[in-house]
Amino acid sequence: MSGGEESDTALAARLASGAGELLMALRSDAGALSGKALGAKGDAQANIFLCEALRLARPDDAILSEEEADNAARLSNPRVWIIDPLDGTREYSEGRDDWAVHVALSIDGAAIVGAVALPARGLTLDSGSAMLAPPIARPPRMVVSRSRPPSQALHVAAALGAELVPMGSAGAKAMAVVLGEADIYLHAGGQYAWDNAAPVAVASAAGLYCSRLDGSKLVYNLAETYVPDLLICRPEWEAKVLAAL
Repeated sequence: MSGGEESDTALAARLASGAGELLMALRSDAGALSGKALGAKGDAQANIFLCEALRLARPDDAILSEEEADNAARLSNPRVWIIDPLDGTREYSEGRDDWAVHVALSIDGAAIVGAVALPARGLTLDSGSAMLAPPIARPPRMVVSRSRPPSQALHVAAALGAELVPMGSAGAKAMAVVLGEADIYLHAGGQYAWDNAAPVAVASAAGLYCSRLDGSKLVYNLAETYVPDLLICRPEWEAKVLAAL
């Protein structure tokens, strides 16, 4: 990278924030659009914005997006941007604040760089500046799906005496742990690489523990984009959560 070139982290943060601003403007001026139609338009417009900007700024890198047809050529590229233009489409279309924009860069299969924008909260967290919030003396809080918390999460919560906190998107849940609003995010219902690459990059950089539920590493830019399960938690809860599993 030359002296005047924008860093990967700064690029990720700028684009996640920009897509978030676009989505907020669309939602506030949606006219007759609502529900699924609003979510679909937001997804499409944010995807165009992100992909065009990435192709301009990093023409040699590959892109894996939830909203784009997959290109197998990415598998031979060590640098792959993994994006979710609108994580939490339902929450976005309902006027809630627990949705996000994900921009991550996988380098040799690891989510090294990432930014997660929480536009309705006016926040963007990135892997260059995210810091772990100090611990709070209280029972652990576990963020779970609003509609279908996985049985593994319910089991671990019972074993640890954790309070369940229903929340929308994966990005919102992971950033709640980074921000100190929760302690554990455990998901076992299946996700895709774009659902958690950016959250994992930010959470890892902040000092959180991130892995699969069996303790194995999370690997990205695989031919199979499905990610069956995920654990993001404060380091002081890592051993207890894995033991409970």
